[in-house]
Amino acid sequence: MQYIYENFTFPPDQSFTVRSELIELRKHTILRSHINFEIALLENCVGKRFIGDHIEDFEGTELMLLGSYLPHCWQYYQFANPMVEARATVIHFFPDFLGKQLLEKPEAKGLNHLFNSMAPKGVLFTGDTVNSAKAIMQQMLFEQGMARVALMLRLLDILAVSENYRILSSPYFNFIESSTEAQKINKVFDYIFTNFKNDITLNDVASTIPMSISAFCRFFKEKTGRTLIDFIKEVRIGYAAKLLLEGKHNVTEACYDSGYNSISNFNTHFKEVKKLSPREFMKGYKTEA
Repeated sequence: MQYIYENFTFPPDQSFTVRSELIELRKHTILRSHINFEIALLENCVGKRFIGDHIEDFEGTELMLLGSYLPHCWQYYQFANPMVEARATVIHFFPDFLGKQLLEKPEAKGLNHLFNSMAPKGVLFTGDTVNSAKAIMQQMLFEQGMARVALMLRLLDILAVSENYRILSSPYFNFIESSTEAQKINKVFDYIFTNFKNDITLNDVASTIPMSISAFCRFFKEKTGRTLIDFIKEVRIGYAAKLLLEGKHNVTEACYDSGYNSISNFNTHFKEVKKLSPREFMKGYKTEA
């Protein structure tokens, strides 16, 4: 797939944009990214979703939140209901579209988590969250000024408090973490992302904070939901996937360039993380132009 960067400019009288357009049945072959955050509502389509290094088929209604510079693409194969038009409603915005002061307020804690910890990896919302967001986004198309701003804040609040979501892309693609509790974990992340191509021991990582090994293991599992070994595995496989997507490395080169010294282990870990072998993963991105 080709990868391009897009640049959006907002009209002088708007701090964010919202638009709706009909969807064409098309196998898009360009991964796009942009500095703006994006909320995308896709309706009545069957196709495939590409978010960072995530690939998955989808059907029906799709609600996504994407952070800055996260590569993304949807391919549309058919309409879920041939009697109903397929439509995309898209919002582009910056988290501080109302000023940085808003995000410094205690009431904005949920928004900061949404913007800093979730959006950079891509978020798929499901269930009642989709219906609530859809109603607001449709109303936004017919409002202007502060009425539209109020709806935008309501929409973001719905997404921030939702429990119906799934994070999609791997840590390597979007590893920026900025929780107020996480200065220590940020140091750990920095160390891992700087050194993941080399051998990393538990003692090496724990000493960056510093913590005892037992305390660090509890701390890391609490903050990330995974063990250090699993996290390093995801980072290495995420990086390898990125190399494969760029099309300049074969499987063996991606294996050794991402910190592995065994093709067998690399293939095993790749399938554990991506649910596909490296070659199956590459085949998924070889789409028709």
